[in-house]
Amino acid sequence: MFRARKEAYGQYDYPHLAHHTRKLIEAGIYDKQLLEPFTDDQLEELNAYVRSDRDMNFHYAGSMQMTTKYLIKNRVTGRIYDAPQHAAMLIGMAVLPTRYQGDDLIQQVKDFYDVVSTFEGSLPTPIWGGVRTPLRQFSSCVVVEAGDSLAEINAACDVASLYGAARAGLGGNLGMIRAEGSEVRGGLAYHTGVVPFAKKFEASVKACSQGGIRGASATMFWPIWHLEFENLVVLKNNKGLELNRVRRMDHCFQINGYLWQRLQNGEQITLFSPHEVPGLYDAFFADTAQWIKLYENAEKSTTIRKKTMSAVEVFTQLLLERTETSRLYLMNVDHCNTHSSFLPEIAPIRQSNLCVEITLPTKPLLTVDDPNGEVSLCTLAGVNMGKITSLAQLRRVVRVLVNFLDALLDYQDYVVPAARNATKKYRPLGIGITNFANWLAKNNARYSDGSGNNITHAFMEAFQYYLIEASVDLARRFGVAPGFHATKYSRGLMPIDHYKKAVDELHDEPPAHGLGNPSSQRPALWYA
Repeated sequence: MFRARKEAYGQYDYPHLAHHTRKLIEAGIYDKQLLEPFTDDQLEELNAYVRSDRDMNFHYAGSMQMTTKYLIKNRVTGRIYDAPQHAAMLIGMAVLPTRYQGDDLIQQVKDFYDVVSTFEGSLPTPIWGGVRTPLRQFSSCVVVEAGDSLAEINAACDVASLYGAARAGLGGNLGMIRAEGSEVRGGLAYHTGVVPFAKKFEASVKACSQGGIRGASATMFWPIWHLEFENLVVLKNNKGLELNRVRRMDHCFQINGYLWQRLQNGEQITLFSPHEVPGLYDAFFADTAQWIKLYENAEKSTTIRKKTMSAVEVFTQLLLERTETSRLYLMNVDHCNTHSSFLPEIAPIRQSNLCVEITLPTKPLLTVDDPNGEVSLCTLAGVNMGKITSLAQLRRVVRVLVNFLDALLDYQDYVVPAARNATKKYRPLGIGITNFANWLAKNNARYSDGSGNNITHAFMEAFQYYLIEASVDLARRFGVAPGFHATKYSRGLMPIDHYKKAVDELHDEPPAHGLGNPSSQRPALWYA
C-alpha cells in the first residue's frame, strides 16, 4: 500500500481528491466527465470523507490483488495511477449521478464508499479495473446465442470478440447449429458441422486480452441430444488433433428430467440435428411436455436422420470427460426455467454464462448491430458475509449495492444494441455472497456436519427478502422495468412459490417473520 501510494502520488499521503482526478482527466486516464456532476463544495465534502487509514486493513493477498489488477495503471510499464481509497470513492462518484442528485447523491456516494472501503461489499474486476476510466463496460457476464445461419453464427462470434476485449466472461450457446452432413441450400452444399464453428468462436474469444488484467474466457452450451454429441463431448480432451478439439473453452451439456429418467430406467437416448425436427430446440427450454411429444414422434419417424445410443453410454462418456478435464458442466434446462425469475413461455432460459450460474433470456442476432436480438448481461457485486453481524447491517449493504448496480446500468456503454436493449428491458442485477466459510465459523457452524444448515437457510431467506425489497423500492422511484411482464413476479409468483422444495429436507428452520423490521431478528441468528 505504501508503494502504491508513493507511485501514484509521489508521496505517502493522499492528495486532494479533485486535484489528482483533474490531473488524470487531463492525461486521458480518467473519464473526462468524472467531476462534472459535482460542485466545488461537494468535492470538498467528499475529499474530507476519504479515510486513508483503511488502506491498512488490507491483508497481503488483498493488497496484491488490488495493486496488480484493480488500480488503474499502465499495463505496459506497470505505472500505478491511483490508490484504493480514491478508487472506491471515484467509482461511486462516476456511477451514482445517473440516478441521484443533490444531497441524496452525496449521501449515496458516501454510503457506497463505506460499504466498499470497509469490505462489507465486494466488487468484480470490470468495475474495480474500469469505472473512472474512459472505458464504460462493467458487466461481468455476457450470454450470447448463435442461430443456425452463417450470419447468426458470425454475429455471435463478433459479439464474443467485442465483449471479450471489454473484460466480460462469456457464455456462448451454439447448440442450435445443425450437424455435420446436413443439407445446405437445398443440398447444394454439405454442412461442415458444429466443430469448425466452435473453433471460430474460440478464436474470436481468445484473440482478445482484457487490458492486461486477465484473458478472455467462455463456456459453450450444447444440448446432450445433439446429433454430434460424440464429437462435442471430447472437445476439451487432450487426445485427438487440434483440428477437432476446442480445448481453450469450457463446455456445458444441457439435459432435462426426461432424459435423466431414461438413464435411470436403462433406456436409449436418440440424437438429432436440431434443424431437422421443427420446434424441438425451442420446446426443449420453453415447454417440456411439448418437447417430449416432439422428441418421441421424431424417434418413431423413418425420414428423420438420427442416432440411438444407450443412455448409460451417453452419460458415461460425459462423466468420463468431466472426470478427466474437470471442466464439463451440466445444465438442467427444465429446472432452470422452473426456478428462474422468468416465464418460460415468454422469455425461456436457453443457456447460462461462463460460470454456469445465471439465468437470463437470449435471442440470436443477424448482425452485430441487430437491435432485435437479445444479448443478456449480468452486472455483479457481492456481500462479504464475514463482515455481516446483523440483519440491519445486511439490509443496508444490500440496498447500497442494488442502488449502485442499478445506476451502473444507465452509466455504462453497450458494445452492441442487442445488449443495451436486453439490459434496459429486464434491468438484471446479480448480487452474491463471499466469505461464507468465515461467517459460518464465527457462528460456530460448519459446512460438513449440517450444523450450518439452519443458519444458512435463515440468512439466505433474509438476503433474498432484502434484495427484492430494494428492487421494489427502485421500481416505485424510477418506474417498472419494461420487461417486467416476462417475469414470474408479474404473475404474483415469488421465489418462495417456485423454489426447489427438496431444500426443506436439509433444515428445520421456520419461515422468518418481520424481516422488514431488522430489529425483530432472532438473537441466535448472528454472532455477537
